[in-house]
Amino acid sequence: MTEVVRELTITPDGAFSLAAAASFGFGPNTGRPKPEGNSMSLAFVADDLVHHAAAHVTQDHDEILHCRVFGDADPDAVVAQVRRVLSLDRSGTAWAEVGARDPVIGRLQTEFPGLRPVLFHSPYEAAAWSILSQHRHRTQATAVRKRLSAAHGRVFALPGGELEAFPTPAELLRVDSFPSLEPQRIDRVHAVAHAALDGQLDPAGLLAMPSEDAMAALQRLPGIGPMYAGLILLRSTGATDILTLAEPRLASYVGHFYGLKHPATTAEIAKLAGAWRPFRTWTCVLIRVAGDRDGLPRGPQDGGDR
Repeated sequence: MTEVVRELTITPDGAFSLAAAASFGFGPNTGRPKPEGNSMSLAFVADDLVHHAAAHVTQDHDEILHCRVFGDADPDAVVAQVRRVLSLDRSGTAWAEVGARDPVIGRLQTEFPGLRPVLFHSPYEAAAWSILSQHRHRTQATAVRKRLSAAHGRVFALPGGELEAFPTPAELLRVDSFPSLEPQRIDRVHAVAHAALDGQLDPAGLLAMPSEDAMAALQRLPGIGPMYAGLILLRSTGATDILTLAEPRLASYVGHFYGLKHPATTAEIAKLAGAWRPFRTWTCVLIRVAGDRDGLPRGPQDGGDR
């Protein structure tokens, strides 16, 4: 087993359920935490983009998280990254206030106690996943990522088993060919690696930009269109209050939960979202999870899980 570097604790602000995080209902099944019963394992490129890190997380009866850190990255920085990935860097108490203002959201929060969005490890990894997964079934893309990570990243032996960490940008740039990666796709992941090294995929930097500017900047990456730009911005940076109306299931699901008897219009969603601030992103995630659970119609232009 890989040697533990340090063990740290995380005390959530407000309700948080590691079990709910482990069963998070949508998105790619790789590049995110891997659940093993009452624990969760993560292996990833550290935010410094130079080192690899891993963490094994458990939650005790007092809801405190115990985080065992592995790898050569700074342990405090690793835990800060884990906090972002599990949305523990934001106030769950403030999130509960959204439900107090909006009874529909309050009911859904009660039905999914302690659920918070689970994010990609970083914008870098989210962007690389976007390239690897294009025009592929999710399971195929998962297999490619796993093999690429084992060959060119780092494999950690964790309490729940071996787990691969994706290559760092420098390691990825050394990959000139790889099975199932055609030359254009390799060129595009290389562009992602260069962008990361140039600071264009820094999570704090992307969050500090107006969302329209961040979306435009991400779409300048070869192969990244509006859908994947939204994936990167909303599901890897720690955004809580960016409202995107491009989510294909949102109108249908909002219409259902708010009893509108029709898919919600843009104006109706915008009006309802006033009560969701400063957690409009989290609210949309909660609605998405609840709608998927209930098997609701997904909308005419749904492109499937991302």
